[in-house]
Amino acid sequence: MNQRRWAVALIVSAQWLGTSLWFSPNSAGDDLMAAWRIGPAQFAWLIAATQSGFIAGTLWLAYSGWADRYSTSRIFAMACVSGALFNGAFSAGWIGFASGFALRFVVGVCLAGIYPLGMKMIVGWVGGKSGAALGLLVGMLTLGTALPHGVRALGATLPWQAVIQVSSALALVGAALVYFLGDGPNLKKSDSHRGASFARAFAVFKIPDFRAAAIGYFGHMWELYAFWAVLPWLAAQLLMDAGQSHWGPAFSVAAISFYCIAAGFLGCVSGGRISLKLDSSYVAAFALLASGLLCLIYPLLNHDWLLTRFLVLLAWGFFVVADSPQFSSVSARSCPPQWVGSALAIQNSIGFLITIISITVLLNFIEVQGSKALWILLPGPILGLAGMWPLLKKTRHGGVN
Repeated sequence: MNQRRWAVALIVSAQWLGTSLWFSPNSAGDDLMAAWRIGPAQFAWLIAATQSGFIAGTLWLAYSGWADRYSTSRIFAMACVSGALFNGAFSAGWIGFASGFALRFVVGVCLAGIYPLGMKMIVGWVGGKSGAALGLLVGMLTLGTALPHGVRALGATLPWQAVIQVSSALALVGAALVYFLGDGPNLKKSDSHRGASFARAFAVFKIPDFRAAAIGYFGHMWELYAFWAVLPWLAAQLLMDAGQSHWGPAFSVAAISFYCIAAGFLGCVSGGRISLKLDSSYVAAFALLASGLLCLIYPLLNHDWLLTRFLVLLAWGFFVVADSPQFSSVSARSCPPQWVGSALAIQNSIGFLITIISITVLLNFIEVQGSKALWILLPGPILGLAGMWPLLKKTRHGGVN
């Protein structure tokens, strides 16, 4: 038991540090756009480059079977080191938009070795009832996403290059934490003699429970990263309506973005604790419904309701990611143990492909439509809940352990 707890603690800490690479440019977006003379639409493509790299990396993991054939902790550590180096290069003085796009793509490829394999390590050490531990893991990923905003808020005068470099240093620490950890006792290695195959990778979608959980996850992903990407714009609008002096220095754009993303840590951990008593599919469905309702409500709020708007953003940040670990828990338990790494990789790959579309569309409409553009995100929760319905019915009748 003590060994398992230590392993979980090391994995979630490494996940937190490693995933700080993900949105590190976003936390210094205004300065970066000014330095490179680009607008929000071009900046959206930098975010999309990271997502595209992640998709390519997860597709490779699923196709090759590496996620189930080799030491998960070693792949995770090497991905952290590689991501830190390419992320650090992004801050070099000779980098411009084109080379920056390429570097962010490669950072995304490296993140494919961090996020899904971190989840696999958790399942390997904890076993089938992994909702609580995965809640902590994804909560730490959420903190990792919020971390660059926090660094920016604490050192508002820091150049954007310094924010990027801090994220790289944190990822190197994450690599050191898990390099010698090894894989847990609850998962089997895949047969190393089986060749690479997309047919094998996509075979998990023939499993009804996995398919239902995956559809719910895809709906959740349509909303999640687009919401995180647009938070600095929402925070700026809130401060513009309030007047910066009204709320004081603790409520800068970076600080509000940090608070709202970091609230997801509490959502993930709370959902994980609830999943110990209530099935993960129910927890995921409730969080997806709540975030969808908040998405519907926010554009309807009066511009003078400053505190209400801030609290709704906090609540949205709480619920928008709380379902993610529960979807992963259901997906992991629904497929054969020797397929877990590849299954999570292919689910992540499709999910992040969806995020590219939602981020790009939302950031292109937000300047013109204002907060009403947030309704672009509503189809995600609606279709996700519809896709989950067979799983929820089965769970209600005792069909899921």
